[in-house]
Amino acid sequence: MRTVEAEASPDPFDVRLALGAPPLLVDFNVAGVLSAADVHVALRLGRIGGDSDPQMLLAAALAARAPRLGHVCTDLAMIRETVAVDADVPADPLGLPWPQLQPWIAGLSRGPLVAMDSDPAVDRPLRLVGTRLYLDRYWRQERQVAADLRVRAEQPADSVDVEVLASGLARLFDGEQPDQQRLAAGSAVLRRFAVVAGGPGTGKTTTVARILALLDEQAFAAADGSPPRVALAAPTGKAAARLEEAVHHEAGHLDVSKTVRGRLLALEASTLHRLLGWRPGSRSRFRHHRGNRLPHDVVVVDEASMVSLSLMASLVQAVRAGARLVLVGDAEQLASVEAGAVLGDIVGPCSQGLLLRPDARASLAAAAGHEVAASTPPAGAAIGDGIVVLRRVHRFGGGIAALAQAIRQGDADAAVEALRAGRDDVRWIDTDVAQDAGRQALAPVREAVVAAGRQVVEAARAGQARAALDGLGAIRVLCAHRRGHYGVVAWRAQVEAWLGAAIDGYAAGGGWYVGRPLLVTANDYGLRLYNGDIGVVVAAGDGRYPAVFERRGELVEVSPTRLAAVETVHAMTVHKSQGSQFESVAVLLPDPTSPILTRELLYTAVTRARQRLILVGGESSVRTAVERPIARASGLREALWSSHISDRP
Repeated sequence: MRTVEAEASPDPFDVRLALGAPPLLVDFNVAGVLSAADVHVALRLGRIGGDSDPQMLLAAALAARAPRLGHVCTDLAMIRETVAVDADVPADPLGLPWPQLQPWIAGLSRGPLVAMDSDPAVDRPLRLVGTRLYLDRYWRQERQVAADLRVRAEQPADSVDVEVLASGLARLFDGEQPDQQRLAAGSAVLRRFAVVAGGPGTGKTTTVARILALLDEQAFAAADGSPPRVALAAPTGKAAARLEEAVHHEAGHLDVSKTVRGRLLALEASTLHRLLGWRPGSRSRFRHHRGNRLPHDVVVVDEASMVSLSLMASLVQAVRAGARLVLVGDAEQLASVEAGAVLGDIVGPCSQGLLLRPDARASLAAAAGHEVAASTPPAGAAIGDGIVVLRRVHRFGGGIAALAQAIRQGDADAAVEALRAGRDDVRWIDTDVAQDAGRQALAPVREAVVAAGRQVVEAARAGQARAALDGLGAIRVLCAHRRGHYGVVAWRAQVEAWLGAAIDGYAAGGGWYVGRPLLVTANDYGLRLYNGDIGVVVAAGDGRYPAVFERRGELVEVSPTRLAAVETVHAMTVHKSQGSQFESVAVLLPDPTSPILTRELLYTAVTRARQRLILVGGESSVRTAVERPIARASGLREALWSSHISDRP
């Protein structure tokens, strides 16, 4: 009997439906659990393997669905209670004909498509480990990342001069004890694998510059004096450019020798794909891999929360065994748009405090010059020896910091209390922006946007490019969605309407009007513009109207005719805002039914604001977001923090 009933028969011409599939798969497809693509992948696998059992095909479709939604695998024991649906009229997934767990797993274990447990010699399209079902490719990548990181974390770095390190730490870090930045830098020098984690404004990139200076000092103290070969990288061109700029900025005032400062100022950053040597269409994908490793002695990767499992697998196998790998990022931000929440899995329980083995704790204490408060990790888990999470916020405080902490801790009551506290830096408009009454309550957003827009336009018309760019950073409207009532497209039009009504002659002169704010949407290595860069069209005199961007503190003019991928940036998605901050931010929350309304999305949005936050959304949306952490199915955390996992890559 079919358990999913619709008010009308499914549309046979709806491309979202795979109505020719077995009835069990059709039920899950019509309910919005499976896409047509998931179903077709499962049917193809069934034909290849000669298995037409509906429960096997359902499992295969769920495994194909997982990476599409950011999961590495599907936990068959949890999927019934945790699955989300995507349909015009959402169905209750609990009412679907889910197979009984134990008979389902037993049937899968006997099928020709599924390899069991952790024997890499068996090559089948699906892999069942306990109740976790993987596409085999993702199981192998997860296993490889865990094995490579466990081996790398097990041993300290070679030939560290602790006296030189202690002297450098004391000189470069003079904060109150315990100074987490000092501990993070010390760990990165002492270990071959380190993580510098923390939220915006906690000093991550400041710490990175000091780590690199300390490593240079180690090299100069060694017998041969050869400086380390350093690679700076990030998942996106924009993040790479910001990492490079931050290191150069810090190098300008560090208490280091002229030689060390010169080397820091000479460093350049690239995307991870460029570092690894992207080769489209090749079997290995990258020029650097386990058989042809990177030549660098130190590899630093910023915005590591955005690195997917597949990209992390390519990275860790390409770093030489004796080299240092330092990951930098915020494990509590939004994860990669592709499969995996790798940084979050790596940091794991270290988010609650240091977890160091006795030898690592003693070495760090000797370098830091004081006792290190840390707990003992699970038996056999060395991964925590190099992980430090920075918590002290230097960039913002008051209501924004209190709200961010409540969100991070998953405390909805505290989050609502912080919003209602009436702090100068936080304003809450408790309304649904999709409703007419909600839009009428947006006067504070309109006033802030119009004030900033007027500053941008007036400066751009006067040819004052620097002032125009500064105006762009005054406020940013952030949306969870790209389309729909809560999306960027709708609110970009709304902001343009506000500006057109308030500023004489606004948007006159065609598509490249003076004062138009621009967002680069694709990397252009020729122009050295990267996805996420922001610029503005200005009147430069002599009849010229270039687009102006900032690069390493300098203004760069680009003819608009050379810009192939840009859009107007009156509003942007929270995902696109990662790695950026603005003086003020207006966050427009969707209603509680939005599947992307999560704790990580709200935390990321709130922490984009330096000075002032305007949060627009009902209390139910706020509570839903705080209480709904992203739960990406993965076995990586267990593999890194358990003692029974094999270290074979």
